[in-house]
Amino acid sequence: MDFSAFNFSGRHLFVAGGSSGINFGVAQAFARAGARVSLISRSADKVAAAAAQLETLGTQALGIAADVRQPDAVERALAAARERFGPIDVLLSGAAGNFLARALDMSPNAFKTVVDIDLLGSFNVARLAHAHLRKPGACVIQISAGQAFTPTPFQAHVCAAKAGVDMLTRVLAQEWGAEGIRINSIVPGPIADTEGLQRLAPTPQTMEAMAQRVPLKRLGRIEDIARIAMVLASDWGSYITGAVIPVDGGLALTGPRDFTAAAEASRRTGT
Repeated sequence: MDFSAFNFSGRHLFVAGGSSGINFGVAQAFARAGARVSLISRSADKVAAAAAQLETLGTQALGIAADVRQPDAVERALAAARERFGPIDVLLSGAAGNFLARALDMSPNAFKTVVDIDLLGSFNVARLAHAHLRKPGACVIQISAGQAFTPTPFQAHVCAAKAGVDMLTRVLAQEWGAEGIRINSIVPGPIADTEGLQRLAPTPQTMEAMAQRVPLKRLGRIEDIARIAMVLASDWGSYITGAVIPVDGGLALTGPRDFTAAAEASRRTGT
């Protein structure tokens, strides 16, 4: 990945849900561009390993175990990150959970778990990070999902949670704009080599069917998300706030997705 057009030297990136997948890929891109990176994730071992991997790229990194559903843990992590690297210049909030299930097959606790991680977790991270953001100049980026605006069977929990995340983005953009804080949502499409896509397309057949639904006829790459995140965090994005930006190859144009086959495959394989 070539990110030579970007220079984040001396800037501090804080990533919630940052030990794997899209969020870690974005963290790697910022690290290559010179940013110092703080990561939080529920697994102490995984977040420590992720931070160590970032340091091989020549940057400084800090990994802290914290669950976004627990405000006290998030606050402690934010304070530790600020003490180590100073005010946060870029906040990437992307902790998420997902599985395929019909609403009638989903327990209230299962629904609540995803809402708590995706929506409550996003609120906790943004609300508690406010005191630690650089003002003016901070950029907050939420990682959303197409289910936020496309009603999708087997995804009632994610649809509800991510719609809330995008509305939270818009409200905070209004409330925090006068302080010079910008906040936007990125809406990834199906991104290859991620756990999220594996859950939604658990077989080669469902994976290929997903790719064929995309107008560009390919799955996305983590670098596709990293590039738009870096644009938003750079001077090139200095007049963008309150935006919900699909980076999905045009998938949102094709309407609701049918996860019936994927749900059946997931049921058979137990994933």
